[in-house]
Amino acid sequence: MASNLDLANKPSVIDFLAGARLARLATCNPESLQPHVVPVWYEWDGDSLWISSFRSTRKVREIGLNPRLSLVIDASDGDGAASGVVFEGLAELITDPALGVERGTSIYTRYLGPQGVLAPDPQSWLHDPEHLLIRLKPERVYTWGLG
Repeated sequence: MASNLDLANKPSVIDFLAGARLARLATCNPESLQPHVVPVWYEWDGDSLWISSFRSTRKVREIGLNPRLSLVIDASDGDGAASGVVFEGLAELITDPALGVERGTSIYTRYLGPQGVLAPDPQSWLHDPEHLLIRLKPERVYTWGLG
């Protein structure tokens, strides 16, 4: 497994990250030290990972207490060969409503398609006062099986 920030922008990694895969986001409460791992939708812009979320979620509360997190995106083929990317670093909570709608729409479109993002649920998520973005500008990137 190789580690280097430049790995995240290799063509094979960019292609892998462009897929509508689930990521798993890990936070840790600094008081209980209990890790918390949740599936999330994401978008990689070549510099940062973006995740749409809500203020009342455990992951956001824990990021407020301890901004260090890890995120893994992985896949395996029918033969059991695995590939993936791990990002580690400090998260930032972005509360700008306009950016939340813009970036959130882009994230939801990746997973729901251009028509699906127009459905009532994703539209209500985007305009909910609790909506915010998690931005991770990684300090470390690890990859495997991606050439």
